[in-house]
Amino acid sequence: MSDTATMAGLDPVTLSDLLRVAGAPGFDRWQEQIRRTGGCSDPIRLTGATKTIDRTTGTLLHHYTTDNEPGGTLRLACGNRRASRCPSCAWTYAGDTYHLIRAGLTGDPNKGTPHTVRDHPRVFATLTAPSFGPVHNRPGTRPCRCGTQHPDDATELGTALDSASYDYAGAVLWNNHAGHLWRYVTIYLPRELAARAGITQRELKEQLRVSYGKVAEYQKRGAIHFHAVIRFDGPTGPDSPPPAWATLDLLTDALRSAAARAEITVPAAGDYPARVLRWGAQLDVRPIGAFGGGEDLTEQAVASYVAKYATKAAETTGTLDRRIGELAELDKLTDLPDHTRRLIRACWDLDTAYPDRKLWAWAHMLGFRGHFSTKSRRYSTTLGALRQVRADYRAAQQRAVLGLPDPDDHPEATTLTLAHWTYAGHGHTPGESWLAANIQRDLADARQTAREARTDLEDQEGVWEA
Repeated sequence: MSDTATMAGLDPVTLSDLLRVAGAPGFDRWQEQIRRTGGCSDPIRLTGATKTIDRTTGTLLHHYTTDNEPGGTLRLACGNRRASRCPSCAWTYAGDTYHLIRAGLTGDPNKGTPHTVRDHPRVFATLTAPSFGPVHNRPGTRPCRCGTQHPDDATELGTALDSASYDYAGAVLWNNHAGHLWRYVTIYLPRELAARAGITQRELKEQLRVSYGKVAEYQKRGAIHFHAVIRFDGPTGPDSPPPAWATLDLLTDALRSAAARAEITVPAAGDYPARVLRWGAQLDVRPIGAFGGGEDLTEQAVASYVAKYATKAAETTGTLDRRIGELAELDKLTDLPDHTRRLIRACWDLDTAYPDRKLWAWAHMLGFRGHFSTKSRRYSTTLGALRQVRADYRAAQQRAVLGLPDPDDHPEATTLTLAHWTYAGHGHTPGESWLAANIQRDLADARQTAREARTDLEDQEGVWEA
């Protein structure tokens, strides 16, 4: 609460609640809880207790209850991946995604991939949506079709040049089926590979596996596109090398053909004609170089790029990061960009014609209903495994503080933990929210300072080595 000037600008309700929280008993413990969540914007509150006992003697080794906590609750991080909802948890999610993708590129035995995967052919592919009508853009050094040279932050970028002729229905239907189009790519890719190798698909599985990790991103126009790391493996996965004939050129050529074959026919319904949905013409496939090899597209660059977009959703287009109830709610959202509003309205209009697609339920996502990050089973580790490692680490820290035995170090230990938890709500009061945001900001600043210091040290070490 050292930023007095910032506090002076608070509204009376938030300021009053802030003073109440700061003056309440257990404020230091409340701050400790929030720091442990990373400054989570919407923590989950639990009530309950745990007991750790020695099963052999029945001795109570440790007892914890939330009765003594501030407000009688324990606060846990919400885990939301959206940066617009919780910057702290989104930062953790992005970090996990980074390690997941990078492990599949550089190899990490602790994450299920040997270092030899660096020698496997792999590409970074971007699959985009087709055109639904001309939009304002920045075509290099030339002016936009509207005759204006738009700056990077122009609000009209990505919006329709002519709203009356723009295919908003096609745009949201495409978003809605994009996940299925990707599935067809994964189906057709092995077929294309087998055809080019002159073998059957069964024989292909005996010699080659295709692994991938991908993330979805919204373009400014509100259309989904996918970034994917695609890798060749041997028949048993990343721990075996692909055959010599499985080259980078083969992967690139087969991927382009698989994307060209993928299509979905949407039947006519009501006033809407039948459509055939396909990928856009802009399919970018680039080889990934080994980290530090001097290439433009390195392993670290790809992992960082994918992680960056893992925490962003449709709200980057100006839409909401929550579901919309009735159409009347849309009319009340006066700050929505017109282009985004029309996409959302198209979801409403199409919902009756295609009820199985649940377009209105996903209107805030502009029709997209898929997962933002997915991977094949053998690409590398999982987000769940990474979270478990973090949980195990914190549990080990807690055992050390309490003096409890580590089951891994003491197999003969006979401790038993009994727990009972009850959900008690989520979120902050106005004053708590302000304090949590400041804690999150301080933690982010500390991480940035440490990152810059580490970079400076690495640069200095490079000078010494030279």
